[in-house]
Amino acid sequence: MAASAEMPYFIKPSRLLNAAEKRRAYQQATSAIFAVLGDEPSEQVKMVTVNCLLKTYLPYFYWVGFYLVRNTNQLVIGPYQGTLGCLYIDFGRGVCGKAAATGEIQLVADTHALDQGSEHIACDPNSASEIVLPVYGKNGELLGVFDVDATEKNAFDEIDAEELDKLLKRLFA
Repeated sequence: MAASAEMPYFIKPSRLLNAAEKRRAYQQATSAIFAVLGDEPSEQVKMVTVNCLLKTYLPYFYWVGFYLVRNTNQLVIGPYQGTLGCLYIDFGRGVCGKAAATGEIQLVADTHALDQGSEHIACDPNSASEIVLPVYGKNGELLGVFDVDATEKNAFDEIDAEELDKLLKRLFA
């Protein structure tokens, strides 16, 4: 899918945070998420809330959303905030497909350095770095993946991986 490199008027470019600012932002976002959700059982409501509040509290989150398992070997776009996402992704294709196929967190410092079409699917040329985490349900089945993009290279690190993994497990597993 080709996309314009011009940033849409409703999307802000990423603003990076240092380690202490990240930890503080995640703490604030997590508190807000659980204050809003309480004991909400709906996975969809949880996903929409997570997208909104993480994008609100973490200024380097340019695109944030879920891709959900469809059949046994494909992801389909789920709740997200940002520019148009890819509608379907086969397991093993791109960063999201690799996370779904391997069950491992994917940290990508520079999406433009990856082989386009196989290692990375360029839905938005403004995306410069990415983190993708597998999301598992209560009985251990793969629900999908959680994908976050930034307009700056090297936006994501082990702090993001740790904080997001902890949040997703607490909400969905």
